[in-house]
Amino acid sequence: MRAGEHNSRLSTTGVARLTGVHPNTVRLYEQWGFLAPVPRGPNGYRQYSAEHLDQMRLARLVMGGPWAGRAIRRLGVEVIRLVVSGDLEAALDQAYAHLRLVLAESTRASDTARVVEGWALSTTPLPVTFPPLQIKEAAQSMGASVDMLRNWERNGLVWVPRNPHNGYRLYGASEINRLQVIRMLLSAGYSIMAVLRMLLVLDQGLGTDVAHTLDTPRPDEDVVTAADRWLSSLAEAEQRAEKIIRLLQEMLAKR
Repeated sequence: MRAGEHNSRLSTTGVARLTGVHPNTVRLYEQWGFLAPVPRGPNGYRQYSAEHLDQMRLARLVMGGPWAGRAIRRLGVEVIRLVVSGDLEAALDQAYAHLRLVLAESTRASDTARVVEGWALSTTPLPVTFPPLQIKEAAQSMGASVDMLRNWERNGLVWVPRNPHNGYRLYGASEINRLQVIRMLLSAGYSIMAVLRMLLVLDQGLGTDVAHTLDTPRPDEDVVTAADRWLSSLAEAEQRAEKIIRLLQEMLAKR
């Protein structure tokens, strides 16, 4: 137990102070089931134990960082649920699975950035597609949907020439290749904004450090999510996952 903590019951304000949150956050986590049922004293005030304090610390580790994808967050929440149920051993096993997932996502994101950087630096001529594909054919060729291709175009990721006679989009080798790169990056967790940022830099010949560009939002980007700086977000998620494991090991040692 840390300095200043003892076996007496803690108030909502006390738990909030020791975990660096607002008291309303403590109440909210209790409402969400992130804390075991909290007894109340004769005066009706909540009386938190040292176990509740550890549960609150765990919940803050899981929920306090940027949203690093549904699968990662889901495993983190499952760790909380197991701790609240009292099964610390299963929670520790799940925490290791959580860390493995974060590491796997980080590897995939980094590997994808390296592949795209190779594409950006390549001077090999693209194969010629005869005849150019229409949008449905282009979507089928890469396992995407027509709506996805239209959305990428609306968001400025790709410009597609059109048949001057009927206005239909015509996807040649260059467009197909670019779409494959876009799909690869989005599948690896990068946001549309991050991909657009990277493509704009490459199109303007301003650099080929793909990983850095993907991970560095511009000052004029108003909304920055975890996926807008995906590599950094995953690195932070890895640090949190390691802290979760250490906290669970401490909790088990107290038994």
